Amino acid sequence: MTAELNFEDLKPRVNAIQEVFQQKWERFRYFVLDHSDPKFIEHLKAEWRSGDSLLDMAVEAKDELERLRIELIGKKSELAALKKDVGRIRKEQRGIAGQAVNNLDIFIGNPLRDAEDQLQRLINKLRTESERIDVTLPGRRPRRGHLHPITMLRERIEDIFVGLGYAIEDGREIETDFYNFDALNIPENHPARASQDTFYTTDGFALRSQTSTVQIHAMQRRGAPVRMIAPGRVFRRDTPDPTHNPMFFQVEGLCVDRGISMAHLKGTVAEFLRRMFGPETVTRFRPSYFPFTEPSAEFDFSCFKCGGVGCRICKNSGWIELGGSGMVHPNVLRAAGVDPDVYSGFAFGLGIDRMCNLMYGLDDIRLLFENDVRFLEQFD
Repeated sequence: MTAELNFEDLKPRVNAIQEVFQQKWERFRYFVLDHSDPKFIEHLKAEWRSGDSLLDMAVEAKDELERLRIELIGKKSELAALKKDVGRIRKEQRGIAGQAVNNLDIFIGNPLRDAEDQLQRLINKLRTESERIDVTLPGRRPRRGHLHPITMLRERIEDIFVGLGYAIEDGREIETDFYNFDALNIPENHPARASQDTFYTTDGFALRSQTSTVQIHAMQRRGAPVRMIAPGRVFRRDTPDPTHNPMFFQVEGLCVDRGISMAHLKGTVAEFLRRMFGPETVTRFRPSYFPFTEPSAEFDFSCFKCGGVGCRICKNSGWIELGGSGMVHPNVLRAAGVDPDVYSGFAFGLGIDRMCNLMYGLDDIRLLFENDVRFLEQFD
């Protein structure tokens, strides 16, 4: 059976708790003032000077105050134990003992709660100020980007041909064998049809290996006469190296009308290169072979850097090889629904990526596709 206690037995414990509170409360005594009081702020800065900012100091002070509250009036505090022991006081003294313990709880709890409330008000105020947005300040301008060098060159080529009366055509990047090979007079046993050279989907479609496919669509849709260029992305199974990439950009041109001859092709290519590289540019054509043109020719132009004398860009030859061309094969015209007995035409094609390499002095075509901002910023 638990022995009864006298009120006198609790007095020393009451006094001890009160003394501990008074000693530890000294550091927090000014926090019962209004948080805007100068003494409040001065005391905070003096006692918690290690904080990086006033907000940090206030948060640290509040955390310490919370630890003090738990120590003095928490569930495991001496005051909590004292409250339990009130029930053991003799009945005639229990009212006095309970009042004394309750007064002690008020004596400690009220200032702790007031201080905590004022610190929280200060913290809220400081956080609001730190997160406040001044709507009168000018906004931060987003970093302005610019066109990719391939896009800039493509648009320059398009502008030249639009000025020559050509239309810009676009088309699908996934094609059937008819548009990618058959309509272009590429025979079934041609190496380009093999999976070692062309990308195929699981459904048997091919990623276009040239933008000539767009020419077939255009002639089927518009008939003849037609003058157009088809810039775009093409795909071939090339191993990436400084001069090759499995994906690259090219532009192909087509002109079909009555009486079109090789002279029109040479004049068009020569005028395009003069507008691109300057009026002194000289062109030359070398016989070649392509399934979709007959006769066919590779065309070169005099080096824009050295003027034909010889330099690193033209490999000291004075000439730069640019692309292929020729008169449209009659089989291609028939496949597109154009009568080769009435109409004739020429076609040409060149790589935009390769032209980029030449014009900007790049030594690796892969730089154009790596999305390195440090590289791309040079072309702003």
